[in-house]
Amino acid sequence: MPTMRDVADHAGVSIATVSFVVNNTKPVTAATRSRIEASMKALGYRPNAVARALASRRTRILALAYPMLDHRLGGSGMEFMIAAARTASTYGYHLMMWPGANDGRELTELVGQQLVDGVILMEVQLDDPRVAALKATATPYALIGRTADPSDSLHVDIDFEQSTSGAVQHLHDLGHRHIVFVTGTQDRESYYNYGPYVRTERAFRDVTARLGVAPVIIESGQDTTAGRDLAHRLFTECPDTTAVLVLNEFAAIGLLTGVIHRGVRVPEDVSIMSMLTSDEMATYTQPSLTIMRSPGTALGELAVHQLVQRMTKGTVPDPVLLPSTLVPAESTAPPPAIPYGRR
Repeated sequence: MPTMRDVADHAGVSIATVSFVVNNTKPVTAATRSRIEASMKALGYRPNAVARALASRRTRILALAYPMLDHRLGGSGMEFMIAAARTASTYGYHLMMWPGANDGRELTELVGQQLVDGVILMEVQLDDPRVAALKATATPYALIGRTADPSDSLHVDIDFEQSTSGAVQHLHDLGHRHIVFVTGTQDRESYYNYGPYVRTERAFRDVTARLGVAPVIIESGQDTTAGRDLAHRLFTECPDTTAVLVLNEFAAIGLLTGVIHRGVRVPEDVSIMSMLTSDEMATYTQPSLTIMRSPGTALGELAVHQLVQRMTKGTVPDPVLLPSTLVPAESTAPPPAIPYGRR
């Protein structure tokens, strides 16, 4: 395996000059850099990643902190991650998945060992202990999400107000006046004051008030089993229901499967719509789900771009809120003359 000395001899320069190029620690002329890079390519020399990190005090690694033990990874979450990894690569960084808890303790250990140059947080709570941990260690970070006071944190997020308003407006335009919003439970620590839950519920109350529709809200778990269980109590608890708006994509799939299993027709008897969902997840059911498509790809790219800008240039980009996109499909239609629960 060729060494740095081999590259220096081949290029006709000192080992120190080769080190400057490999580790980006000191400037060299463009001609010298070009000659050294040509020698590296000709010899098949590959810099040692650990040595480079020690020399430059940079690991070229970004951590994507996603509390996977509590938050199931769905189609929209995968879009965030794939886009973030691809964008990190274009900047010369590796993206490492960190599935630790939301309590901040494991994250403090990670950044305390200087294993990463920066951190991107997902599944953000309004009072997220991970943010405090990163501030305490002066670690560069960006949020895909927002805390209660996001003014002092670099962040990008979904425009939950627009997304919720667009979903309710679609159902209202179809003629629905008895719409149930299914949000998630906050019984686990990592879901307490979870940003998407709080902001979408607030937006749902605002838009229904504007439209003159009574806000009906039900909590459900975040998986398909919880969605199927909801199908057993939906029309008992809310007999006037003609449309259901579900925040979690897995719960939406479970609900649709559950109501059909009970002999309820979708969308003839009840319309079902999924929030913040990927196109792929929408096709997992029959009929296919009408969705508010999550801007996951764009947000994953933006989060990495803004974090790198902060680390390399010291700039603090403006926060960005991106809208979801309405994608009508087979699971929504005008309401029945008599609600299914009243028959």
